Amino acid sequence: MDARSESAPVLLGRRRERQALDGLMEDLRSGRGWALVVRGEAGVGKSALLEYAAGPATDVRVVRAVGVESEMELAFAGVQQLCAPLLDRLERLPGPQRDALGIAFGLRGGGAPDRFLVGLAVLTLLSEAAEARPLLCLVDDAQWLDRASAQVLAFVARRLLADPVGLMFAARDPGQELAGLPDLEVRGLQNEEARRLLRSVVRARLDEQVRDRILAETHGNPLALLELPRGLSPAQLAGGFGLMGAQTVPGRIEESYRNRLGALSPDTRLLLLVAAAEPVGDPVLVWRAAERLAIASPAAAAAEADGLVEIGMHVRFRHPLVRSAVYRSAGLPERRAAHLALAELTDRDLDPDRRAWHLAAAAAGPDEQVAAELERSAGRAQARGGMAAAAAFLQRAVALTAVPGPRAERALAAAQGSLQAGAFDAALELVAAAEAGPLDDLQRARAGLFRGQVAFAAGAVGEAPALLLKAARQLEPLDGALARQTYLDAWTAAVYAGQFAQAGNLHEVSQAARSAPAPPDPPAPGDLLLDGLAVLVTDGRAAAAPMLRRAVQVFAGDEIAVEEGLRWGWVATIVTSVLWDLEHWQSIVLRQVQSAREAGLLTHLLRYVSQLAAYATWRGDFAEAASLVAEADAIAEATGTRFAPYAPVFLVGWRGAEAEATRLIEGVTKDARAAGQGQAIQLCQWVSGILYNGLGRYDRALPEARQASEQAPELYVSAWALPELIEAASRTGQTQVAAGALGRLAAAASAAQTEWASGIHARSRALLSDGEEAEASYREAIERLGRTPVRPELARAHLLYGEWLRREGRRADARAQLRTAHDMFAVIGMEAFAERARRELAATGETARQRTVETRDTLTPQEAQIAGLARGGLSNPQIAARLFLSPRTVEYHLRKVFGKLDISSRHQLEHALPDSPSAVRLA
Repeated sequence: MDARSESAPVLLGRRRERQALDGLMEDLRSGRGWALVVRGEAGVGKSALLEYAAGPATDVRVVRAVGVESEMELAFAGVQQLCAPLLDRLERLPGPQRDALGIAFGLRGGGAPDRFLVGLAVLTLLSEAAEARPLLCLVDDAQWLDRASAQVLAFVARRLLADPVGLMFAARDPGQELAGLPDLEVRGLQNEEARRLLRSVVRARLDEQVRDRILAETHGNPLALLELPRGLSPAQLAGGFGLMGAQTVPGRIEESYRNRLGALSPDTRLLLLVAAAEPVGDPVLVWRAAERLAIASPAAAAAEADGLVEIGMHVRFRHPLVRSAVYRSAGLPERRAAHLALAELTDRDLDPDRRAWHLAAAAAGPDEQVAAELERSAGRAQARGGMAAAAAFLQRAVALTAVPGPRAERALAAAQGSLQAGAFDAALELVAAAEAGPLDDLQRARAGLFRGQVAFAAGAVGEAPALLLKAARQLEPLDGALARQTYLDAWTAAVYAGQFAQAGNLHEVSQAARSAPAPPDPPAPGDLLLDGLAVLVTDGRAAAAPMLRRAVQVFAGDEIAVEEGLRWGWVATIVTSVLWDLEHWQSIVLRQVQSAREAGLLTHLLRYVSQLAAYATWRGDFAEAASLVAEADAIAEATGTRFAPYAPVFLVGWRGAEAEATRLIEGVTKDARAAGQGQAIQLCQWVSGILYNGLGRYDRALPEARQASEQAPELYVSAWALPELIEAASRTGQTQVAAGALGRLAAAASAAQTEWASGIHARSRALLSDGEEAEASYREAIERLGRTPVRPELARAHLLYGEWLRREGRRADARAQLRTAHDMFAVIGMEAFAERARRELAATGETARQRTVETRDTLTPQEAQIAGLARGGLSNPQIAARLFLSPRTVEYHLRKVFGKLDISSRHQLEHALPDSPSAVRLA
């Protein structure tokens, strides 16, 4: 069955689709990459269009993969099938990508790779393979790809631009992973083309009404028009195909195949069943299984003569509906016999997972030996990073376990696997299944822990603290270390939930954690965090400060294990924020970014890159902050992670472009309220206070800052909101409100003992002081903040001092401070505060110098980011790895940057790019 000649009748009248594919293939030959999802019901001609795209030309290399329903639980099976012909280039990949792909494909050992690092490795591999000539990747029956493969290939599809790689999927229902990709919907043939196709298979003359009825019933489906008339006499056709109620056209086609199967001998049907149960299409294995089942050798001839299957170098069914019809029409005993024969002949060393899956399908009831095999397969899948596959193996193991105790334990393991795979509903169902059996106390506590973890991961943030707190209490007498970890999880969940914590609020969690089992000696880093944070909430900053400093020093030091740092490092940055300690905040985050990059752990990397963006904003390096925000966005898009955009909100608030900031703040607030994330709302209120203070609209800043500062307990956002509240209250005459806030800020600064905290306190104190005391406080603030990297806060100190001097009538002194403030704001990119300083300068009689920057052309955000990384010395492959692109795509963007900036090499970027994002007009 030659694919192109067989597909020719199906392509009748497909002018629109063929023109679209011709255009894409021309793009591919011109060096432009693309992805396309061809979608439509079974039999409508999707596979024929894939074959049309492949064509007979030799100037394009073609690699293929076919999704198989029974392979859906084998991690990376589809992507390995696609990449197998290209693996001679594996060693050319960067080390982390090479290792990740090798582990995913079972070619080497190592820790479970991040699936998105595997995706980047596949992207690089396809790019490498396309160096000599364009590469066309065809993926048929994509609806049956295993989940890991679907995620990886969707990741690749969204990044094809400057590489001559085409990635074409055919799918009945593309599924969530492929949603949003460019698509081509294939529908039934138009009436004239459908008539021509029908005439090609029905030689007898048909009555016009009969013909129209057949066309109406098939909806122009080419495969239906080719297959349904087979074996029917003109008299039978006179009745059409029989209105079959609500049965779909594919269902009718499958039924027609089942009818044809009924005319075959039992041996032929059994041989077809073996072929249908064997997903790889290995003819040797099929023949050996047939021999074991005593199937006579002539059995294949009848199936091939009927056109249902072809057995050559590979076993190939005429259509996936044939395979489905064969398998579904067989009885359970026959299916089990076929799977058992295949399991016995599958090499337990070379392919243990497929063997285990066949054994499971062959099992007539509970089977402890097979369940244990499935557990081992789950372990191997997890080691390769296939969490969804591991969960599927474990779920099947649960079904084959009869003894209640082991069944419950396996259900808990399957629940954990489903949680890690993001299948939250399945995880909860498995927890419920475990709880239905006899559980010991530890198992019951673990079930509660999983419920809390699912709630938090699935976005039910308000429910999570109480569930985790309950689990932690249950774990106390059973597993002290796990109990303490769970208390820390409950504490962080309560921070996220804030005002929306339904129960288990931060006070309750912290009080309970104080009575948790004592940590080991010496305590682990997470133990130091838990003890310090619990005391912070129950006893206050002064009592907790020494404990918190000890925890910070451990996380900033060289002794901490990578795994411990990645897991709890972000919590340690909460502590540095409480202590107003930028130095240790930077060192902790930089260490974890490096660890996450080296390990390819993108979900961890997202969190820490976002924190780096916030740190860059505090420093006043808005260009770096914008680049890091873009990198975080790229990671979130690549991983499909929903992540509250704290860093972008913080950045736009400091920039002070009101329309942009208001739009983002309102959007984040709305989403946070829907998700029950109180901390995000608090952060938006604080940032609104910064925005409106910058705009000089103190009446708007006051309620925002007050709400942000009053949310208990006072950790860091509450404390950071106090200076905004003091400034807004002092400017609106509410001195009592300002004085109360100043007292709280003094306590926070005293506990922190850093120049940053003391400088902010001095600046705020000056707002409520007069005469020499005020001037001394302003000077102290400028001196202290000048010894820190927080340039925006230093610039604000100059601004407030200048405003005070102007009101004191010292215009010359005021001009010096206001000029300094204005210049700093302009360089940093703080538009609102710069305008405020300009107005104050104008009131002294001086006009602020206008800063103009020549812009040759607009840079897109991605171009600006790539240009900045190139200026920083990163190579194209390094930039590609950081931004999840191919090196050739990076090169493409740099060429566009060079053209827009009128330069010819990356060495000229140092002078061509401005230091501040305010100097580059982004498209």
